[in-house]
Amino acid sequence: MKYEDITRQIIGCAMKVHSTLGNGFQEVIYQRAMNIELEKHGLSFVREKEMPIFYKAHQIGTRRVDFFVENCIMVELKAIIQIENVHLAQARNYLEAYNAEVGLLLNFGSSSLTFKRMVNPKFNSSLTAATDL
Repeated sequence: MKYEDITRQIIGCAMKVHSTLGNGFQEVIYQRAMNIELEKHGLSFVREKEMPIFYKAHQIGTRRVDFFVENCIMVELKAIIQIENVHLAQARNYLEAYNAEVGLLLNFGSSSLTFKRMVNPKFNSSLTAATDL
């Protein structure tokens, strides 16, 4: 799998955060803790990276991705009881809108960390990379 080593490191960081804090906090608490773990593991990232959303070549808004790691992986955090289809659809839409190739959806809200690795089937390497947006 592409970027398997990086996604494994990110998931490992999330597992440390979840095992330390448990569930029940707001998303921002997990985001701050992930910031510390990602730094500790030497991963480069941008937190709350604002990215434009386009519709037919018109910028119609912006969205902040929780983390953009190693200039290639979009990471979205949730602190909800269970990941549902709407959350997966949202993450897929972000992957496509940012033209990111790989993403992780991490949920800290359940008793065990849950995560989903996602690949953008519409990724276009000839377009401007999401890191350049």
